[in-house]
Amino acid sequence: MKQVFPILVLVCSAWAQAALAQAGGDPRPAPAQTRTASSAPQTQLATQAAQQSSQPPDSNSAVPPDQANALQAKALLNQAIEALGGQAYLTIRDREQQGKSYGFHHGRASGAGVVFWGFTEFPDKERVELTKERDIAELYVGNKAWELTYKGAHPIEEKDRIEYMRRRRFSLDNILRNWVNDPGVVLLYEGAAIAAQHPSQRVTLINAQDDSVTLFIDSDTHLPVKKSFTWRDPVDRQKNLEEEVYENYRLVSGVMAPYNVTRFFNEDMASQRFLNSVTINQGLDPAMFDPNSGYDPNKPPGKQTGKR
Repeated sequence: MKQVFPILVLVCSAWAQAALAQAGGDPRPAPAQTRTASSAPQTQLATQAAQQSSQPPDSNSAVPPDQANALQAKALLNQAIEALGGQAYLTIRDREQQGKSYGFHHGRASGAGVVFWGFTEFPDKERVELTKERDIAELYVGNKAWELTYKGAHPIEEKDRIEYMRRRRFSLDNILRNWVNDPGVVLLYEGAAIAAQHPSQRVTLINAQDDSVTLFIDSDTHLPVKKSFTWRDPVDRQKNLEEEVYENYRLVSGVMAPYNVTRFFNEDMASQRFLNSVTINQGLDPAMFDPNSGYDPNKPPGKQTGKR
């Protein structure tokens, strides 16, 4: 009996301490078994954190949303450039196009169409010869422009020159060759859209002058199917919308060229161009871009007269 009594005292004391601990009155730490159980979740969390830190970070979650949006836009533009021919497209030196152009007024055809020959030498020279005789031409070199007839060269009307320069600034070639690589241009991915009856991805580019242009890139082929931009008329201050639709792409010397191009002005059809042939990097006669050279497109290159 004397041996049992001390054991009962110890048991009662342990019960009392446990009761005090549950009531919050025991300042001493919990038993080792309790500490081990309560610290287990913390140990598991630390282990998980270590495992996560050893894994490569998720690139999407690590990039701010606006930067991720710009990267997506740039990726789509790069896909479009690759679809057009990649470096073969970006390094085109010159291009010749021949076809027929139709004008429209308020969406209605305004004539029977005009045959034309177009010659481009990048970055800023273009010659357009009109009529079957090719005896009327428009010439654009840098920021200057002339009309060429049998009477010689004379500057075109200022309104027409400004219109051409605006179209060249927003041309598909200029956007994909220059805008895309300009660090001052903001790129925005604006989601899926339907353009010219094609499921497309929409990308907008905004330059340092606050000019903006939107490209619609085919979701399947990655080729540009539509381009749109707005500009404000300096006279009436009204905004105008210009659009181009690109169709009937064909492979020419490693480059995809649209053989049908339709222009819209404020949602009305303005012109259509149907190409019969496209030639790339054939080497153009420098005389054709000199307004005073006397260049005659109907004579062989070796028999041109006038200043060369």
